[in-house]
Amino acid sequence: MLNNDDLKRLDFEKGNGLMPAVIQNAVSGRVLMLGYMNREALDKTINSGKVTFWSRSKNRLWTKGETSGNFLDFVDVALDCDGDSLLILVNPQGPTCHLGKESCFGDLAPAHEFLARLEKILAERKTASPESSYTASLYARGTKRIAQKVGEEAVETALAATVHDREETINEASDLLYHLLVLLQQENLDLAIITENLKKRHEIREQRI
Repeated sequence: MLNNDDLKRLDFEKGNGLMPAVIQNAVSGRVLMLGYMNREALDKTINSGKVTFWSRSKNRLWTKGETSGNFLDFVDVALDCDGDSLLILVNPQGPTCHLGKESCFGDLAPAHEFLARLEKILAERKTASPESSYTASLYARGTKRIAQKVGEEAVETALAATVHDREETINEASDLLYHLLVLLQQENLDLAIITENLKKRHEIREQRI
């Protein structure tokens, strides 16, 4: 979030009252769109929790999703080193692009973004019929069976690594990660929670050094 020093460095004058704002998915890291904000739009974004721009075509404030319902829920904001552009982290409600795509920049995305998409698919499978997919059948069997599969895949991954079988290690590790994600979903957890926990642990260890 912007601190007092950041607020003093905000340079809207360089862009004739507007500042470019890069919109990024807070979970997957995918860049979703580029918009423009004046000070009023930035303040409304922070205070309302919905990303709001200054529309150059409408010549007014414009909250993304006000007609489509595909809002961008505000998470955090950072100012660049020159004080003349913004990075906005969001949780999107539906596709961001007016063409119905997740991003206005097409399919270009960081490699790890697939994990966020996979996690979303696994969450949707929780309410599906057990006959519809392997994932849905795992949920139907409950936590004990899913945890058992995690244990089995962990052992198989370790064994493959022990004999330095690269291909088998990749395959078994993929199976392990998949079943772990299913287990996390079963327990109403997700990668964001685990990542945040790892981050806190790392910060604590750094403080001890």
